[in-house]
Amino acid sequence: MGRVYIVGAGPGDPELITVKGLRLLQAADVVVYDRLVAKELLSYTKRGALLVDVGKSPGGVGPSQEEINELLYKYAKAVDIVVRLHGGDPLVFGRGFEECLYLAERGIYCEFVPGVTSGLAAPAKYYIPPVARGIASSVALVTGREDPSKGRRFVNFRKLAGAVDTLIIYMGASTAGEIARELLEGGLSPETSVAVIRSAYFSDEEFITTTLGELKSVASPAIIVVGHVVAKGVALMEHVRKISPPPS
Repeated sequence: MGRVYIVGAGPGDPELITVKGLRLLQAADVVVYDRLVAKELLSYTKRGALLVDVGKSPGGVGPSQEEINELLYKYAKAVDIVVRLHGGDPLVFGRGFEECLYLAERGIYCEFVPGVTSGLAAPAKYYIPPVARGIASSVALVTGREDPSKGRRFVNFRKLAGAVDTLIIYMGASTAGEIARELLEGGLSPETSVAVIRSAYFSDEEFITTTLGELKSVASPAIIVVGHVVAKGVALMEHVRKISPPPS
């Protein structure tokens, strides 16, 4: 039996993978990777490594999670090292835990290698912090889209409106207008600052600022940040961009 490493590739910038993640990628016999993984990372794989694309396009076209689990099990029985490469972090709204559980129940060793999650990396590119002294002391990372098969909804945006200072929403592009309505019903002001970062670190990246009262559905994939940190971060970004960087 081989070993499966469930590795976070970070967001679209290939330089944001961890040293350990890159080392395992270079050693892997098989790499099973997602759609939002920076394709430049695949050039680091060794000669002869099998590269398997299991990414889902918008609309859910692609291998099911059950099929991915079975692929990982099949390859782990055939080779020494399998890397399951997730965009961002495999445990933050990824299926890394489910994959490791499936493998462990079948006698396959698996290990997590954390990655930089897009919910923190995307805002950071635009100088927006999740928390900042005197501005925000709490943050919630939540999904804007839940699997209807769960039978109930876990995220209550009305309650979150008064519970945390900063809200970072993954997979909320198509439901942004509904989320905004619930946050307003929960007591947030329509003037609350919002940032939308679409396709962070990829060539089609977009950065939009708006207010909660004006937030509507946006194109996917996107990270949505709600809170006072947005305006403060944008002000810092504008200040920094006026400063000439030192020679590299």
